Amino acid sequence: MPVELTATEALTLWHRVTLEQVRREGPDLSLRQLAILLQVYLVPPPHTVRGLAAELGVTKPVITRALDTMGELGLVERVRDEQDRRNVVVKRTVAGSLYLEHLADMIRREGRR
Repeated sequence: MPVELTATEALTLWHRVTLEQVRREGPDLSLRQLAILLQVYLVPPPHTVRGLAAELGVTKPVITRALDTMGELGLVERVRDEQDRRNVVVKRTVAGSLYLEHLADMIRREGRR
């Protein structure tokens, strides 16, 4: 059943979640990085740098910079596509799955408040 929120309630929820993220230990992702991470984890693979750029309406360098950071954090990994060496495939990781699981838990918890 969909939950109806007023604009103020929705923004308050988002505010509480972002504050909780800032306060906790661990990666502090930008909105762009979070959008890319959610795209990789919520949309069925495969994901390429070129495909992510097209899906999100940004340039390949924007995707590459975000993936560099997220790769350093272990949230995603990039590998060359064995069938087309020009493509880089973005893969999910256990750390990325756990990050988003914790984020989902936080959103649910704050939504119940």
